[in-house]
Amino acid sequence: MAGLENPVEELIVENKQMSEAFCNSLFLALSGGFQDAYTYNSRGKVFSNAQTGNVVLMSQHFMEGRWQEGIRYLLPLLAFAVGVFIAERIQYRHRYAKRLHWRQGILLAEIAILFIVGFMPEKWNLPATIMVSFACAMQVQTFRKVGGYSYASTMCIGNLRSGTAALSVWCREKKPEQLEQALYYFGIIFFFAIGAGIGGILSIRFGLHIIWVSCVFLLISFSLMFVETLKKK
Repeated sequence: MAGLENPVEELIVENKQMSEAFCNSLFLALSGGFQDAYTYNSRGKVFSNAQTGNVVLMSQHFMEGRWQEGIRYLLPLLAFAVGVFIAERIQYRHRYAKRLHWRQGILLAEIAILFIVGFMPEKWNLPATIMVSFACAMQVQTFRKVGGYSYASTMCIGNLRSGTAALSVWCREKKPEQLEQALYYFGIIFFFAIGAGIGGILSIRFGLHIIWVSCVFLLISFSLMFVETLKKK
């Protein structure tokens, strides 16, 4: 790190470090769990993050000939794919941006999208879920490592597999870094579950506007990266 002479490269490295920090990732996981519970409980029983669940329900409805019901799950799935595509394009085009790191830009866009969703009435449940799925996809594409390990902040299955595998290796080899890796993954799953629990309870109790709590989690993540940038400057 000390050998970097280009201030732009230094800024990018420092933001990357904060984007991978567990304290940052836990707020992303809280937000990811919250969003999934919100769309399921308040927006017509459709998942925003758990696209595997959407594929299962979509396929079932299509095979039963219930095409309109199936499309409710297909469109968020497509929106998720588009979100990943656009986030990757943003990374490619703006990875050397000086004023605002591209990851922070993604967070601001996600916050804006979710803020708008909070105003959308119940009759717009499908567009709202599509927008949340799109925002979730940008997040999962943008933040892909915690502590140097690949992970997902908006879903659990990959984290559960990686964490359990790391735990198995630690039981055999007893290397501290393997236990640390497992704890990173299980910690992310824990905070995702906390976010989902909070999101489910608050969505049922307070309704459509409660998605703004997810905006707060993301704003904290943005602020952590911003503070680290100021320190570097």
